[in-house]
Amino acid sequence: MSHVKVVAFNGSPRKDGNTAILIRRVFSKLEDEGIECEMVQLAGHLIRGCTACGVCRQRRDRRCSIGTDVVNYCIDKMLGADGIIIGSPVYFAGLTAETTALIDRTGYVARANSNMFRRKVGAAVTAVRRAGAMNVLNSLNAWFLINELVIPGSTYWNLAVGRQVGDVENDHEGLETMDRLGENMAWLLKRLNG
Repeated sequence: MSHVKVVAFNGSPRKDGNTAILIRRVFSKLEDEGIECEMVQLAGHLIRGCTACGVCRQRRDRRCSIGTDVVNYCIDKMLGADGIIIGSPVYFAGLTAETTALIDRTGYVARANSNMFRRKVGAAVTAVRRAGAMNVLNSLNAWFLINELVIPGSTYWNLAVGRQVGDVENDHEGLETMDRLGENMAWLLKRLNG
């Protein structure tokens, strides 16, 4: 098997909160299978939303015309990986603003460049206090699908419940879901990159 890498984007404004804990849980299973993992934390970065300028469609250079934030860095990380995890906590039954800006801009650039993330493996992860997780997962899965990524399943939806930092570690079913997600993602990555 060739060298396989997964990059994860933690879209939480809380750098090492529940979303990061869940991503690391998935990483643990991937790393057990020899897959390199890296997390990009969006906390502390101001990411502008897509301005619909269309420059990426004109240039087709795999870059967003807005070069003042981390989005082009994130695009490079996505291009260099075989698998992409995007995590977001639930904010008012939706994605965080950081995550929305990330997927809007990277997705627009990808589609302007012949769906440049095609056939990578994609997985969504969310931490939720009570409700709204399915909206977040559906938004992220829609991004993966329209960009032609392949999505592995798990034993349940890719979520865990918790409010305070570390609370998700008390959600045993949520942790088992992350474990199986990591196992299934590793299996799929090995089949696609074998």
